[in-house]
Amino acid sequence: MSMDKNTKTVLKLGGVVVLMGSLAYASVPFYDWFCRVTGFGGITQEADAGADEVLDQYITVKFDASKARDMMWDFKPVQHEMRLKIGETGLAFYEAHNPTSRPIAGQASYNVAPYEAGGFFSKIDCFCFTEQVLQPGETVQMPVTFFVDPELVEDRDAKYVKEITLSYTFYEIDLPEDTAALTDTVKAVETNENPSSNEG
Repeated sequence: MSMDKNTKTVLKLGGVVVLMGSLAYASVPFYDWFCRVTGFGGITQEADAGADEVLDQYITVKFDASKARDMMWDFKPVQHEMRLKIGETGLAFYEAHNPTSRPIAGQASYNVAPYEAGGFFSKIDCFCFTEQVLQPGETVQMPVTFFVDPELVEDRDAKYVKEITLSYTFYEIDLPEDTAALTDTVKAVETNENPSSNEG
């Protein structure tokens, strides 16, 4: 009898462990989805087109740039702030430069501050939607097209926001397969053309 109780207890505990593990695994994509839908944590929204209306009220958008510790690019906003009407479509640029002698791929993460404005900051197009690859010595200007949703002025907390900061952080990622293969080919050709470089 006690064996049956012990077995049941073990099975119940095993079920709890499996359930908790499943919830932990699912929580990451769920949290990401939740943040994107609600703007929680400063996550911005995505839109196919501009706002349906433009209000006669202005808001200031500031632009910030940072890099992960091991990211070798130079990265900065071209403009530091922009004043535009709520609902008006804005176009801003960030500049990236690869000062190294090798191609580097990067992906940008982003958020806005204050957090309560995240659900009302919509990006129509952004360099952060895709990975970026810069060749050695290459400099590019990368656009972001956005607007502040007029519904912001109706929100209990966000309606008091007069200034929004859009921040991007670039991280180095693995090169796309085609770029990596091309880089390896170039290295092989250069090595064959300069065999003396391999001599000790």
